Amino acid sequence: MKSFKMAAHEDSLLPEGKKWKLIWNDEFDGTELDRSKWGFRLNFWGKPFPPFTDEGVELDGKSHLRLHLIKKNGQFCSPHLQTASLTYDIPRDSSGFWPFGKYEEPKFLHKYGYYEIRCKMNRQAGWWTAFWLQSPSIGAHPDPRQCGVECDIMESQDYPEEKLVRCGNIWNGYGKNYSGSGHAKYILEDTVDGWHRFAVDWSKNGYVFYTDGKEVNRVAGPVSDVEQFILVSTESMGYRQGTGNPHLEKVVFPEYFEVDYVRVFDEFE
Repeated sequence: MKSFKMAAHEDSLLPEGKKWKLIWNDEFDGTELDRSKWGFRLNFWGKPFPPFTDEGVELDGKSHLRLHLIKKNGQFCSPHLQTASLTYDIPRDSSGFWPFGKYEEPKFLHKYGYYEIRCKMNRQAGWWTAFWLQSPSIGAHPDPRQCGVECDIMESQDYPEEKLVRCGNIWNGYGKNYSGSGHAKYILEDTVDGWHRFAVDWSKNGYVFYTDGKEVNRVAGPVSDVEQFILVSTESMGYRQGTGNPHLEKVVFPEYFEVDYVRVFDEFE
């Protein structure tokens, strides 16, 4: 891996043998979230989802984003940031005449490239964090190349209890034809300062996943040939199933997912 220098910020680690240019980034400078770059996921399959919130977002003034786990009215919830939205999440028209709700202009969609986050993991069990790419229309076409895939660059469902994280892809939507392939679980080794870099190199030839500059997984296909959006997400476990999670009741606050930067690079000749 080679370093990409950023003035007054930590370097990126990029794959050797390619030329890269930075085309989108957020260094989380300042004291407020840049709403020109990020929106909030508040709905799940067309309905408001209480575990998702637009509260609990903090910029610490030192170029770090913190997404807090909070408890509100007896409900555990946390922020779920995204640069566009899944079509199926948009609440339906109240009249029932039109199957989808109001369309919102995407803030960032992109095809191919190198997507990288530098972050510290959640410290306590009961909730999980993720960095991933999604297509607005996943599952809308029988060919995933034409409607996109879910690309999970980092998911922490088994962290910190087992020190496991995973990466890989999902395609064909989330119904009976759901297909998941290429997911790998691996032990996340500790670093001196607690910071980690997670990334994927998405090209027409497939996906190569990296953690702290080391390759951890490859997925040959299917490859999305459509633009996708970025998500930096957190979620309380158990609420999708309506069961809750006993670990959450033991959480000591403050508990948060901390992010140093998110960057996107394009390969060029």
